[in-house]
This record gives sequence, structure tokens and C-alpha cells, in this order.
Amino acid sequence: MSLLDCFCTSRTQVESLRPEKQSETSTHQNLVDEPTFSLLPPSTRASEVICSTNVSHYELQVEIGRGFDNLTSVHLARHTPTGTLVTVKITNLENCTEERLKALQKAVILSHFFRHPNITTYWTVFTVGSWLWVISPFMAYGSASQLLRTYFPEGMSETLIRNILFGAVRGLNYLHQNGCIHRSIKASHILISGDGLVTLSGLSHLHSLVKHGQKHRAVYDFPQFSTSVQPWLSPELLRQDLHGYNVKSDIYSVGITACELASGQVPFQDMHRTQMLLQKLKGPPYSPLDISIFPQSESRMKISRSGVDSGIGESVHVSSGTRTVNSDRLQTPPSKTFSPAFLSLVQLCLQQDPEKRKGSKPFLMLNFWNCNIKKEKV
Repeated sequence: MSLLDCFCTSRTQVESLRPEKQSETSTHQNLVDEPTFSLLPPSTRASEVICSTNVSHYELQVEIGRGFDNLTSVHLARHTPTGTLVTVKITNLENCTEERLKALQKAVILSHFFRHPNITTYWTVFTVGSWLWVISPFMAYGSASQLLRTYFPEGMSETLIRNILFGAVRGLNYLHQNGCIHRSIKASHILISGDGLVTLSGLSHLHSLVKHGQKHRAVYDFPQFSTSVQPWLSPELLRQDLHGYNVKSDIYSVGITACELASGQVPFQDMHRTQMLLQKLKGPPYSPLDISIFPQSESRMKISRSGVDSGIGESVHVSSGTRTVNSDRLQTPPSKTFSPAFLSLVQLCLQQDPEKRKGSKPFLMLNFWNCNIKKEKV
């Protein structure tokens, strides 16, 4: 049973696509020095990869979401020859501008180029008339954003946040090692499988630092279609000046995502664009406790002097004393606490000066990731 199963006890169990068990390893084992990956995801057996381009082999069950600025419908489907549950993304190419077509092409190509367990994989891509079909593994828990809306409307526990971000940052470190900036790190681009594997999606915004065989130190390209992701973008990216930005821009987005997971709300979401930019450029580093970046909601979180996590089943401080939080209270949790290590990690991510942020490689070596993580999965 995964950690998510413990937290989401009311969720209908879905048969995992990754049934084989993996041996336990220490937290820092193989974190930075990534192994050489095969052409198939390491934990996926060849017999489980769906390669059929016959549209009649896919029985659409239900629409489970939309993406790519609402141009793509995401469906749970069954591959009828094998009975395997898969995710099918369907996009009408006639509705896409030339720029959006290029973004789709980039996401498809990069998904086949990158091979890492924490990067979302496309199994098969084909067209049916003017419709693009993308077949990928079914992620039973959907995105971290969906988990927030369904089970944790007032934010997740620190333990769950730690495990989700750990997988996402591992995938991010792989991209950075390959000279790429993700530029769209947020909860909706972090997917979680039925057995708790965390993968990073949203590759359509990705930008490569490598041009004509040379790796550049900075990027000056502003991501297209970025209106919806502006709350997560770094100040140097939004500033669009001669200094440009680099891979540490993604670390800032990790900090905003941590606040999003901790509070259940997107920081800066209801702010005017100009006000948001000024807050990021001149304001102090933020934390999940800052009311100013959540204008429509009053923060109910408290700093834990003891450093004890406020996870489900843990003892937490509330106004009436100390009590135990059970799984049936997920929808209305009491006041939450966060450890100094978590608050320090968030503030380290949200430094205005990118030089003061750690890169993804040393970021994975912080002591914060050691606590309560015994596996590389949630």
C-alpha cells in the first residue's frame, strides 16, 4: 500500500500498471548520478508497453481532464487486446495555431528522447484524420493538483509534499543535466501512478540551453502561452531583461509549487499581473504561511516549534489542544504545522536572486529529503 493509499482511504482502488515490487534503497542512493536508461522506462516491462496505432483497439471510458489550454481532452481508456488501462490524449489539430502545433511537436519528440522514471512517457502517438492521439501510462491518482481538489482542499501534509516533490525534482534534475529548462513546474504537471510513482509532465514549455552544439549559460526566450503559468514563473523570467534566466528559474517554480501543495491554493493566482510581478521582484521570500500571496483565503497554518510534521495520523496543535487527525477528516483538517526544514527549503527556492538558489543537483542533497523517505516512490 502506498502512502497515498493511507491518506486517500476513500478512493476506489485501481489496479496498478506497475505491479512488480522494488527493493528499498536509501534516500541519497543514485540521486545525483543518474544511471543509463534503456529505451523503455526502467520499471515498465516490454509486454506492458502499448504500441498499437489502431484506434479501434482503444475503448474510451471517461474524460478525466483537459490540457494544453483546453485544446486537449484526456481520457481513461482500455486497450482492448490486453485489457490494460491507459491514458489517451486527443487533440484536434485543426484548432491549433502554428505555434501550438510546434509546441505539441516538441512535447511528443522530447517525450521519446528523454528516458527517466520520473519523466512522463508517451507510448504511442498517431493521427486519426485531423485528431492527434497520444497513448501513455494511466496515472491512477492523476495530478497533484487533482489530489488537492479531491482530498486536500486546504493543503497536504508535509510528509506527502516531501514525497511528491522528491520525485518531481529528480525528474527536473535529469532535464537540467540534459541542458533543458522545464519552465512550467506546477502541481498540475506532476502526475502520480497507482503505486505512487511521481512523474513530471508539461514538456511543451521546455527550452534547451544547447544551440548548435554549444550550451549557453542563459536564455532570453519568453515561453509562449505563459499566461496560465505566470504565478509559478521566476522573477528573472518575468523580468525579461538582458540578464536572461537559467535552470535555477525552475527551482523558484518548485518553491511556488511547494506553497501550492501546502495551502491548497495557487500563490498570486488572483493578483493582477503587474502586482504579482512587483511582489516577486521586490517582496521578501515567501512561505506557505504568508497570507499576502493568498488574497482570498485566510491562512490557518502555524509554525511548528518542535519541527513535527502535521501529516495525517500525527498529533498537531489546534486551538483546543492536541488531537489526532484521522482519514475521515481529510475535507476539514485543523490548523497545520510545518517543520523549520520545510520552511527553509521553500525560502531557499524563492530567493529573488537566482545565484542564491541551489541547482537541482545540490538541491537533492538537502537534509529535508532524508526525513521519512525510505523509497524512491511515494
